[in-house]
Amino acid sequence: MSKKVNLTEAAIRNHEELFPNHTSTLQKTDPEFIEVFDNFAFDEVISHSSLNTRTRVMMILASTIASQALSEYKVMLGAALNVGVTAIEIKEIVYQSVPYVGIAKVFDFIHATNEVLQSRGIQLPLEGQSTTTTETRHEKGLEVQKQIFGEMIDKMYKESPEDQLHIQKYLSANCFGDYLTRKGLDIKKRELLTFAMLISLGGAETQVKGHIQGNINVGNDKALLLTVVTQLLPYIGYPRALNAIKCLNEVMPNYKTIVG
Repeated sequence: MSKKVNLTEAAIRNHEELFPNHTSTLQKTDPEFIEVFDNFAFDEVISHSSLNTRTRVMMILASTIASQALSEYKVMLGAALNVGVTAIEIKEIVYQSVPYVGIAKVFDFIHATNEVLQSRGIQLPLEGQSTTTTETRHEKGLEVQKQIFGEMIDKMYKESPEDQLHIQKYLSANCFGDYLTRKGLDIKKRELLTFAMLISLGGAETQVKGHIQGNINVGNDKALLLTVVTQLLPYIGYPRALNAIKCLNEVMPNYKTIVG
């Protein structure tokens, strides 16, 4: 006998927005789990969101890449297209994940993205979004770094040991110059996506703290960052979510740290 899955109206509505007319096979095989998860992720968690649906799904896409959750990424990629996230925005999320997650982990996501986009009739390659050249990538990247992190960048260059200075230059020219200067997403959205990736990676708390300050510097406040953590909780689990909140409270001490 199949168990009736008791989903709230909000959970049904929010799920339908992402996956219209979708029939879940897990409702038949794992009804108790679906009742718990969907009511939590698609009602309780979303009720605490100040993000619009497009932005929320973009954060989830970035998180699933960092978490190496390829199957869930493909599911959420379809949802992203359903709610109006553009192909260019999706590609920019994937490209931006490379300097933070590494090509070894992102390679399969590039191919999966291409397959899904082409299955939707989207012709590739998309319109180019690069704004730099080989000659300008370091200069433009350094400019974006300073826009986000201010005078800290000059200090990092000045204090870097000679044998590690090339890494600082790589950060400016490659991480920021090749990727963060691209069109398709503005700098506030890119910093928020970086935060989503870093808290999902785990073990990158130093970088999480740096990019919390970067987010604040470009106008993303603590309440917004906490909202992102909350929306990613069902996808990254409590340990990484609590680590992210700990970092938030250390950089911006307003709340007591939650232990769990």
